[in-house]
Amino acid sequence: MGDPRSPVLLHVPHAGTRIPAWTRPHLLPDDAALAVEIAALTDHRTDAVAASAAAAARVPPWVLVNPVSRFVVDVERFPDDREEMAAVGMAAVYTHGTRGQRIRADDAAHREALLAAFYAPWASAVEEAVTGRIAATGRCVLLDVHSYATAPLPYELHASGPRPRICLGTDPVHTPPWLVDAARTAFGADVALDTPFSGAYVPLSRYGVDARVSALMVEVRRDVPDAGVVAALTALIDAVGA
Repeated sequence: MGDPRSPVLLHVPHAGTRIPAWTRPHLLPDDAALAVEIAALTDHRTDAVAASAAAAARVPPWVLVNPVSRFVVDVERFPDDREEMAAVGMAAVYTHGTRGQRIRADDAAHREALLAAFYAPWASAVEEAVTGRIAATGRCVLLDVHSYATAPLPYELHASGPRPRICLGTDPVHTPPWLVDAARTAFGADVALDTPFSGAYVPLSRYGVDARVSALMVEVRRDVPDAGVVAALTALIDAVGA
């Protein structure tokens, strides 16, 4: 739990590696191949980075870490045709992997079961956390913590762009200039906007309609040392939570 005075919520959706037993038979790769996929696409150590930054902040933020692998359900993707990653079989429930290979059969009933078991509860948990910050402080600053591969992976739709140390993903409605400026100041050199990934997570119930929710995605290139990232993220939390 964070400090009741903090408007900041750290959202860590892709650090988890857990594959619940009942979901495993629906994933087609054998254990070795699935382990390779999980290693490639998990946002490794982002949970530890977020926890360390939260502990070091002057006013500790609230932190939500998803323990379940994104190969079960990607809780951050749109569940419908708004999701551009559906073009490569990687919407909320992946049917294809990082190399375009088939990893799950088309099964509408299983997809709905996964969404009900993991997507909906996670969305509710984030909504509850956001509502709590607004009730307590009048606003919520949602910092979406990710990491990304140093070299492009085959599934990426925008792989030709720069891959800076820090990619800041923005939303045209929910990412105000002051939040971008604070992040640029905190993270320093080699920071770029919306490359190679873009967007920022906001609960669907508030997306595009609630200006009290500010959001920014922080994507850390995976060769960047954790210590510097923790210090910069702590500085960002302190700056936007004041």
